[in-house]
Amino acid sequence: MGLMTIDEPNVSRQGKPSPTHHPLWALGFRPFYLLAAAFAAVSIPLWLASYFGHLSGLANITINWHMHEMVFGFAVAVIIGFLFTAGRNWTGLWTPRRGYLAALVGVWLAGRIAMLAAPALIAALVDLLFLPLAAWPMYRVLQRSGNKRNMFLIGLLSLLTIVNLLFHLAAIGWISTPAKLIMQAAILIVVMIESVMGGRIIPGFTSNTVPGTKPVVNPQRDRLTIAFTAMASLAWIFTFPPRLIAALAFAAACSQLFRLGGWKPHATLRHPLLWILHLSYAWIPCGFILIALAALQVVSTSSAFHVLTIGSMAGLIVGMMTRTTLGHTGRPLKASGNEMVMYALIQIGVIARFCASIDSTGLRNGALIVAAASWSAAFVLFLIVYGPYLYRPRLDGKEG
Repeated sequence: MGLMTIDEPNVSRQGKPSPTHHPLWALGFRPFYLLAAAFAAVSIPLWLASYFGHLSGLANITINWHMHEMVFGFAVAVIIGFLFTAGRNWTGLWTPRRGYLAALVGVWLAGRIAMLAAPALIAALVDLLFLPLAAWPMYRVLQRSGNKRNMFLIGLLSLLTIVNLLFHLAAIGWISTPAKLIMQAAILIVVMIESVMGGRIIPGFTSNTVPGTKPVVNPQRDRLTIAFTAMASLAWIFTFPPRLIAALAFAAACSQLFRLGGWKPHATLRHPLLWILHLSYAWIPCGFILIALAALQVVSTSSAFHVLTIGSMAGLIVGMMTRTTLGHTGRPLKASGNEMVMYALIQIGVIARFCASIDSTGLRNGALIVAAASWSAAFVLFLIVYGPYLYRPRLDGKEG
């Protein structure tokens, strides 16, 4: 016998519906994609203006702010939005939505404001709240559903939380570890998330979209690739001998390239929603080749980590934001000219930023401006095209 619930008669329910029942709060990707794109579009011009000496009134906008906010502001927001959305599909259970989702977004926004304007200690206390509060409901959903396969993501989110704590301790001056090295560790954790999740979704998307294509997924090779990537990352973070770092980074790059080659990227050329994922993933081995060269002092560390952050991180983010927004708002998974422009702008941005990293002449500033303009234009275009999709109900009338 089912339980009976007794509610007040509908006739007594007058007035406007709760603001948290707006479609924006229906599922995690909606507010987090929207705000992450807006933040990305604004934050890089802010940093560049500070870099050129035009924002002396905002003392918090430093290189440390720039590094931190690109990972713990921008990338983490997209990761949480994606995981809340994917978690709903993986488990059949609701991840945070409505009031809880709005509260989490408020915590994220408070962190961005604190990092921009508050003293270091207050900024730390506010910013450190978001990841644990976001990871906990994700853990509960995975635990309740018995979904052990994806529980490793909670471990990686926990690692990011620890790294974020270390960053703030360094910023306050309570530990002597360089903030730059701590943020490089955070970037490499994000690369690990990309490597694991890319291996799960990119081959599947490819086989489902391109008829007759059978991407090669070799579990043993995947484990070896992840192992080399993790070892190279740890070697860099813990400053192993340069030749050992270079050897491990080169091994990680080769294994990532072989893995990607098995996914048949050449078969995706007519499918922009697919090739952007393959191309963005290809920047991971490029980044590790540059890490190997940076360890040997052939290229700058900046060139390696900007290739990883703009090429792989931002590229995969734009690719997944467009794809998941189309799919989860009931629209066809087809790219138009708008998506092609977004994807091209990110590629222009990573190439320009790489050129700025290796050029110490007067051309560096011009390359920085091109990179920043391309980056911001890509996310402004996303807001213009996809903002209405994220703000309005699904076309098919389904929840989410």
